[in-house]
Amino acid sequence: MATVVNYLDRTVMSAAAPVIEKDLQLSAEAMGWIMSAFFFSYALFQIPSGFLADRIGQRKTLAASVVWWSLATMATGLARTPFAFISARIFMGIGEAGAYPCNSGITAKWFPDRERGRVTALFDSGSKFGTAFAMPIVVWAIATWGWHAAFYICGGLGLLWTVWWLAVYREPEDHPTISEEELNYIRDGQAKKEGIDKSMPMKWYKLFGYRNVIAMCSGFFMLNYAIFFFITWFPSYLMNERGMSLSEMGFAAMLPPLAGIFGQYLGGWFTDFVYNKTNNLNMARKINLVGGMLLATSISFAGLVESTSVMLGLLCLSYAALAFAASALWCLPGDVAPRNMTSLLGGMQNAVANCGGILGPIVTGYIISSTGSFVPALVVSGGACLLGALIYLFVLKDIKPIVVEE
Repeated sequence: MATVVNYLDRTVMSAAAPVIEKDLQLSAEAMGWIMSAFFFSYALFQIPSGFLADRIGQRKTLAASVVWWSLATMATGLARTPFAFISARIFMGIGEAGAYPCNSGITAKWFPDRERGRVTALFDSGSKFGTAFAMPIVVWAIATWGWHAAFYICGGLGLLWTVWWLAVYREPEDHPTISEEELNYIRDGQAKKEGIDKSMPMKWYKLFGYRNVIAMCSGFFMLNYAIFFFITWFPSYLMNERGMSLSEMGFAAMLPPLAGIFGQYLGGWFTDFVYNKTNNLNMARKINLVGGMLLATSISFAGLVESTSVMLGLLCLSYAALAFAASALWCLPGDVAPRNMTSLLGGMQNAVANCGGILGPIVTGYIISSTGSFVPALVVSGGACLLGALIYLFVLKDIKPIVVEE
């Protein structure tokens, strides 16, 4: 649910972008910078958020993150100038940076390794639910009360979630109703016992010296470059290039994320299935990563077809394939990180990956302005998917926890 709210809040801007552009007379370049401003701070604060989560616990860190970004989302509704929008989006990115590092650490603490794929698919599917259902909710709010109200409503949901989270979440050893049998089931199924103490066996920056960490970060960069087209420019593409109305866009923009939910759950089940059948973690993760990224290159062809149905079909296929890969991708921090550094490595991976979120909207904005078309931007996104597949195939090697002499 935290991930649903996370993506609901960050998707409000892309859903409202066509209306904001018209209302405030903003250029495509200005909107590109506004949408990218979020990713500057989001990427920058991934590592501090992951470090904080491993050091003081995911419960407090995630609660603080959601309150921070919810208030920033509500503040966005007050903006009237590009500077005000950019400032609010920067503050929102600081808060949202805590979500995924905390989620990866919680997964490593609460579940045995053989279930990591399904649990990862479950929490990451929140991004697809948030993206999909943001569109009709935001379109309805805009049509009823104006674009400002959409930010107030979505921000308020995060504050309600925080109360619920603090009431129900505890770590395994501290949970009041956990049985000894369940606790043993969790810990006996883990290659490393995460979260029993707070000690970190190495300095965080030394992780960048490992080949697998570099492969994780660069491969995820390529995936994010492609997937953030859907989170930023996709509504504008449907309305400005495909001629859809606001209500038609609200429905059509739901379809790829809904396909992504299917791809996410299939990917989570499949990577666990392969691991349980073969006990080969490399095979279990790489089939998802390489196969998903290759199939996601279908985004390149979406702009080349005239049929709206075929275009949406190709984009649904691409989004589902990216989600299929992501189910294994977000398992990697738990698979590879040294003990008590899963949230930190998740933050490092996400920090580099979201440089793709920074670059993608800006590059797309300039491509649209210089060519008057979305087609070259879609082709570039497909090329990023192909490069990501090659990185996961050839650069990512033996997937196992980094062991440090303590």
